[in-house]
Amino acid sequence: MSKDISIHSWPCSYYVSNEKRWVCGTLSLTPKSLRFTASKDGENLASFRLFRISEIKKESSSFIFSSLTIMEGNVKHWFSSLQPSRAVVFNVLEHFWREQLLGSGAAVGVDASESQTSKGKELIGLVSGSQKRLEDTGKVLHLQGEQFDNIMVGLNKIESDSDVADKLLSELESPPWWPFGKLPWRSQQEAKIQHEASACASAKKGPGKEGVITKIPVIFSKGEDSNLKPGKLTVLVSALEISDSSSQHVHRYQREEVDDIRVHTPFELSIRQRFIGKPDIRYRLMSAKMPEVLSILEMQYKKKIEFMPDYSAFKSTPEQSPSDLETSMWNTASGFIDCIRLSEAQPGEQQAKLQVQVLQPPVSDSEAQELKQMVMKLKSLALEAEAELERQDEALDIITSSVDHATTHIDKHTRRMRKLL
Repeated sequence: MSKDISIHSWPCSYYVSNEKRWVCGTLSLTPKSLRFTASKDGENLASFRLFRISEIKKESSSFIFSSLTIMEGNVKHWFSSLQPSRAVVFNVLEHFWREQLLGSGAAVGVDASESQTSKGKELIGLVSGSQKRLEDTGKVLHLQGEQFDNIMVGLNKIESDSDVADKLLSELESPPWWPFGKLPWRSQQEAKIQHEASACASAKKGPGKEGVITKIPVIFSKGEDSNLKPGKLTVLVSALEISDSSSQHVHRYQREEVDDIRVHTPFELSIRQRFIGKPDIRYRLMSAKMPEVLSILEMQYKKKIEFMPDYSAFKSTPEQSPSDLETSMWNTASGFIDCIRLSEAQPGEQQAKLQVQVLQPPVSDSEAQELKQMVMKLKSLALEAEAELERQDEALDIITSSVDHATTHIDKHTRRMRKLL
């Protein structure tokens, strides 16, 4: 993923402290840095890495104009006339800066393109094999669910034919002096029986569980509104849920309600639900952890997800995600603990070998990130399989009650026909 391609940019003014003047230009946010380019001559007046930022604040220049200040060590950078608003730029910058706080491994030269280790290859092979078997199991469950659906369609047809037979038998059983077909007291009794049967079926059908696959912090806006707000995106087995920074519900897309998902960049996407006769419901989402969710969304919404042309520009070079250092820190810490433990037991010449083990962890950061993505896919597949099993259990209960109901009706109609004969 190229580090020079901007995730987002805003027109603004930058204060050049040496010349004591404001310069108009563009503030651009890239996956790892922030830069300001003058619009007059295209000169790069300010550029610094996100992990070097110590503070982002909203201030006022000359006590009148709203500004945004960014502290880079002992240097304070002033930005003003931010468009569309200072609050929007502040929300986006603060989000990506906070997600980069644990990514300071880039400062000491952590390279994402690491050589694969034998243990890492073995783990990836095991997880990929489990994922393939779980996918095959999911396909079998899906086919079994379709068979249950066909059985329910057949039972509904039997019930419809049974209602027609009941109506014909009632007309044959009515006395010749009653011109309205079915007797009133009999129709009331049958309506009461049908109401009790439907109430019993609805009571048996309980609400299914909703498995949470993952939850990430996002910056979101609705429709064409440019006012980006902080919030959270929750990926469920059967839905996508957007909430604000105080965990208040904003909108919920059921899985069947999502018409298309457009991926503009690895950090930005839009979700849309189409309507006829009224505006579509569309939300735009940005997040530094969006690459972790894209693989799950691509698996859940295969036919509805669309990668825009700008997305391909980010795929030129692989880059480490902001959350990769968490796994890196764990691997380094575990290797360091093993080093201390073994150095106490085997002092002397073994320490040099143990230091090499610390520098070369059993699983590299890129392999750990790939394993994390595969484990999240496994979790998604497992939750989908659980939801499908619950749906099939409910379908089996409905099929059992429908078969009992159809058997009762057939026996009843048989007795009534024998009486008429």
